[in-house]
This record gives sequence, structure tokens and C-alpha cells, in this order.
Amino acid sequence: MASEQTKPTIVLIHGLWMTPLSWEHWVERFQARGYAVEAPAWPGFEGDPESIRADTSKIEDLGLEEIIDHLDAVISAIEGPTIIMGHSFGGAITEVLLDRGLGDAGVGIDAAAVRGITKLPYSTLKSAFPILKSPANGHRAVPITAEQFHYAFTNTMSAEESLPIYERYAVPGAGRVLWQGALANFNPHSPLKVDFKNPDRAPLLLIAGGSDHVVPPAVDKQMAKKEGKAPAVTEYKEFPGRSHYTVGQEGWEEVADYALDWAVAHLHASATG
Repeated sequence: MASEQTKPTIVLIHGLWMTPLSWEHWVERFQARGYAVEAPAWPGFEGDPESIRADTSKIEDLGLEEIIDHLDAVISAIEGPTIIMGHSFGGAITEVLLDRGLGDAGVGIDAAAVRGITKLPYSTLKSAFPILKSPANGHRAVPITAEQFHYAFTNTMSAEESLPIYERYAVPGAGRVLWQGALANFNPHSPLKVDFKNPDRAPLLLIAGGSDHVVPPAVDKQMAKKEGKAPAVTEYKEFPGRSHYTVGQEGWEEVADYALDWAVAHLHASATG
């Protein structure tokens, strides 16, 4: 384990339809273990969910380029080693940041597909339908209904159990982000393009939930196979029965501890000397 002097800073990146609040339990748990933790918001997603729902003007044209560059600047300003963890689109962004040479270990949790991933099951497309149903949504902030949230995020729970989670965390999604993800394989300059053979990438763990509707295991399995072409350590871990809401679903502690313990054990050589 890392000593107090060499403990890395943990950076947690949220996904679509969420804010940094979605990481609240992980932040507390990692801080209790003595780690410095940062959970930066995507540009325009600062503040509480109620404020974002009330005024979406800052996120209506937000794209992946702005998000990734912002997070690049945040991580580059951190002194010492860093572990980058991202959920959903935050997981795909984690892969891009690692490809840029940032981070000393990375974990993608229910990570959305980067460019080059072609297996997109029906449940993935159904979960994305609130935005992808209209090209005009590429320049809008699109809310997700409680019913849509239940299907996409909390499908292992009852609708009654899902509702307070929806009310606490869900915010409108930046439509341009999802459209950029959907069209990544048709855009050679996609912001989600990574070099699967990058010899300098830090170790990467991809975690999937066995019951995830948004990013079923088939997606992250294919991504792990592609990323595995690099000489860097690449591993895949599946937690059966877990939904896309794995960062807060009952039993989240097991996932959080596994992610952190793996990352600390596989810190890039540049961090450990």
C-alpha cells in the first residue's frame, strides 16, 4: 500500500445526467482511508442539482472537448501521483485522459464506449433514446424522466426505491456529449479517440455491472480487449447483479474498495519510482 507520503490524489469524474454529488459516498470512504479526493464538475455542472435543473443555459452546447480539456487542466495542476476514476461517460473520459499521459492508474466504472467500440446492445440505445431521438437535442440540455432513470440507472430496484435516488441526483444531460459519443466511430477526430496501443498509458481497470442497462458487460469486455493491445496493465472486473447506479447501489463499498485497492497496487512506475 502507498505510504502517507506517497498516497495519490484520487480524482472522481461523473457521467451524463449526474453531478459530482453522485460520488458523495466514495469521497467520504476514500477520505476516511486517508486519501485526498477531488470530484470536479463538468463545466456548467457546478452547484447543486436543483440549481442546474432550474437553469440549463451553461450546458446546452457543452461538448466533450471542453469537458476533457477542463479535467486535463484540473489533473495537471495536482502535485504528486493521481488515480483517475470515472463513471459512465466519466469512464470513457478517464480512458482519454490516460491516453494523454495523465494519471498513474485509472479505473473506468460502467465506462461508456470510446471510439472503436462497436458492440452497443439494445438496452444501451434505449437508455440513450431521450437524447438521440432528435438531432436537435445535440444543442439542448435534455432532462431524464423518473421512469427513464429507473430503466437506465436503477433497474435492479423497484420504481419506489428508485424515485428518491432520481430526485437527489438526476440533472438534465448535455445532449451534445451523447451525440458525440454516438457518432464517435464515424468521426476520425472524435474527442473519444484513444490509441489502444499507447506504450505510455498508465494501468487501467474496467469495471462492469452484470445487470447494467446503459453499459452492459459486453461493451466493457470489448473495450478491455482493445485497450489490452497496449503494453500497460489492462484488467476487466465484473460485479454480477449490479446496475448502472453501482456507485450508490447497495453494496457499493465492495466496488469502491476493489477499485481503490487495484489502482494503488498498480500505480504507474512513474509514480512509484
